[in-house]
Order: sequence, then structure tokens, then C-alpha cells
Amino acid sequence: MKLLLVLCFAVATVLSQQPRPCESPRQWEGRLSRYDRDRQFFQRARVSYDELDRRVREIEEVEIGKTVDYYDVLYLHNVGLEYRLNLKTRECKLTPLTRPFIPAGLPPDANYRGQATLGASGIPDEYTEVVLFDGSFEGNQFFGVVTYPDCVPVESGFYSNRTGAVRTNFYDISLGVADPSVFVPPTECQQ
Repeated sequence: MKLLLVLCFAVATVLSQQPRPCESPRQWEGRLSRYDRDRQFFQRARVSYDELDRRVREIEEVEIGKTVDYYDVLYLHNVGLEYRLNLKTRECKLTPLTRPFIPAGLPPDANYRGQATLGASGIPDEYTEVVLFDGSFEGNQFFGVVTYPDCVPVESGFYSNRTGAVRTNFYDISLGVADPSVFVPPTECQQ
């Protein structure tokens, strides 16, 4: 009986250590890059992210083939609008958003796939632990890599029939949004 009790306790302990999706910071600023080799698409951007109100601002450099453009894009999923200001021409386009808000963190039902060390393991301040997850979000496949234990986004991937594969890398993340006015449409778009 004592052995059975110890065995049950050991199994419960091991199962309880299975990582669950953590909660990523809901507001942050940083940088991102996206790449799609098939479409010859590359994007670098400064990003302000607000999951609470479903708002994202990207000041971006977009390279498609040999053409490079610069945009200030404000995605207001809370009202279903996208403001896209071409920083070369100062022309603004206001369009309805047709894609869903995709959290930079991990949905609560994500599946744990493993843990890894980025950098030189064992050398102080030269590495970070990450956790890998995947799953389905609104019927589309995704994967995520976040720091452990703080759950700061490092990389995400998303696939839908409409967009194809979208892979994003995040870096230089700082928590919070320093200036909430970044979520106000540019003056060129308020005519």
C-alpha cells in the first residue's frame, strides 16, 4: 500500500511538471522581422503592441523583390480598421481589417512541444531558456517560441489558406507602451 501511494505521488508530480502555455506580456514595444522566401518578402519594423485593446502600430520597412517601401501602419482590431501611411508619398489609406487579431503570445490551449536554450548554455548572461508550443487558433495552425519563465515572445508562425505561412521574429522587447498616443491615427489620415 505504501509503495502504491509513493508511486501515485511520483506520477502526479511528473504530470504536474508538464508546462502549460504561459501568459505573455499584454503590452510591449520592440522590433520584429518577417520573411517569406516564396514571395520575396522581407519586413523590419518597430512595433507597439496592445493585446488588451487589440491594437498594433508598426513603423516598417518592406522589401518585395527589389522594391523597398516605408510605412506607418496602425491596426485597430478593436474597431476593425487599418491605417496605412506611406512614409515616402505621405499618402494614407484607410481600409477595413479582414484578418483576425493574432496574439503575439500563446493561446491558452496551445500544446507544449519542448524547451531549449538559446545562446551559450552555462555561461552567465549569455543564454536564455525558451519554450516551444503549437496549436490551432481560429482554425489556423500556429507555433510559438517564448522566453521561460516570463513568456516574452521570441518567434511565432501562423498558417492560413488566405495568408499562407507568416513567420515573425521578435527582439529588443521592453514591457509596457511608453506613449499611448502611438495608437492615434497619423494626422495625414485624419482628414
